[in-house]
Amino acid sequence: MNASSSGKARAASSSQPSDSSSKRKRGIFQKELQHMMYGFGDDPNPLPETVALVEDIVLEYVTDFAHKAQDMGSKRGKLSVEDFLYLVRKDAPKLNRCKELLSMQEELKQARKAFDVDEEKLAASLD
Repeated sequence: MNASSSGKARAASSSQPSDSSSKRKRGIFQKELQHMMYGFGDDPNPLPETVALVEDIVLEYVTDFAHKAQDMGSKRGKLSVEDFLYLVRKDAPKLNRCKELLSMQEELKQARKAFDVDEEKLAASLD
């Protein structure tokens, strides 16, 4: 192996997550993925190997997506929701789903805020 090919191998291996980091992440979403897989037509108890493979694929996708968004945000100095929306701008279903989830998040935030205000008024009136 010559020096240039060993450099390429080293560069390729550095972009891959180390075994310790991938082992540390494994199993985080197992239950949720099993439920999602069943919801999409899989067996109620899918093989553990299948769930582990799907989890590896999901974690790789989310990590890559976050890194791309971070690269976009680094130009401005910080990461924002708009960086993620920019990345999915050409995928209409994903963009629409993101906007829907963001609006639902805002509605929940407003409802919690209103509930907290009502609770504070109730507590003040009882005192």
